[in-house]
Amino acid sequence: MKFLLLLFCLASWPTAPTAVAQVPSAAPDTAARPISFYGFADAYYGYNFTGRSPQRPAFLYSHNRTNEFALNNAVLGVRYQDEHARGALGLHAGTYVEANYAAEPLVLRHLYEAYAGFQPTRRAWLDLGIFSSHIGLESALSKDNWTLTRSLAAENSPYYEAGARLTYEVSPRLTATALVLNGWQNLCDNNRGKAVGTQLQWKPTEKLLLNISTFFGNEQPQDSARRRRFFHDFYLTYAASSRLSLAALFDLGAQQAPGRRADVWHTGYALARYQFTKQVAATARAEYYRAAHGIIIQTTQPTGFENRFRVASASLNLDYAPTAHVVARLEGRVLRGKDPLFATKENGLARTYGNVTSSVTVSF
Repeated sequence: MKFLLLLFCLASWPTAPTAVAQVPSAAPDTAARPISFYGFADAYYGYNFTGRSPQRPAFLYSHNRTNEFALNNAVLGVRYQDEHARGALGLHAGTYVEANYAAEPLVLRHLYEAYAGFQPTRRAWLDLGIFSSHIGLESALSKDNWTLTRSLAAENSPYYEAGARLTYEVSPRLTATALVLNGWQNLCDNNRGKAVGTQLQWKPTEKLLLNISTFFGNEQPQDSARRRRFFHDFYLTYAASSRLSLAALFDLGAQQAPGRRADVWHTGYALARYQFTKQVAATARAEYYRAAHGIIIQTTQPTGFENRFRVASASLNLDYAPTAHVVARLEGRVLRGKDPLFATKENGLARTYGNVTSSVTVSF
């Protein structure tokens, strides 16, 4: 109840529209008004064609409830930005928070972002705190994504990070970021070591954006044998025309493993988005995910499958935006596994899983 009252109090302040960016800019827009408020709510209804469970498969964290009306994510926050300092504080709640922050301390789970930063030089920003992940094309806010549901790549890589982030604008078209982090989506560190990350974003033309992100760290608990993890993320977006936009992503990860060289996983997807009118758009997605020995994704399989995860997926969504602040979305999605992975109504396992998700979002 206290959390809801706090959200209501934040919402009652005078507000100004603000963009929620996945990657911070090293060259801020120093507006006359340094304080801005933002809000977002994503209400949804989902239906599964496979199984009786009210939960979707455990490797899907966003829009993970089925056959019920639910709130995926509601966010309210405030940001401050002037020529030399900036900061943000945002709170959130919903089924996404319940699923994705389950391992975090209870007192921190409802922090969407909380950071403070300053400019050590004219082209650089140093931020410390909790902020969005530097990995991947997608964010925790569905309004910022081309598809309603998240890709397998996004669901199983960090949504958020805690640590220090140094962003430097090399040129108007190239931005470099270096990070020291508590770990792989950890608000509190689980060992005394720190992880490191990098990001390069290059925009050679107005239509093309290239991104390379990396992560390196040990994700094992303190006093356990070290298993260093390396992860590489690459994606590009391309505006083929005023109506057609394309995107592609490929991720590769490896983690040290006892008795073998490493556990490796890789994933990729392609997106095509077409804007029919100012209000109506559609996006098609094709993707795959491959992992073995239970790395990243744990599965329930018969003996002999070595806890491997080999899945391909396709989806199609339709978006309708009656105003700049409201979007209604409908998406159908099918996942197909090489092995039986998905629980059925007969308490067995199937290779195919399908669902439909509808959503209405409001933002300011």
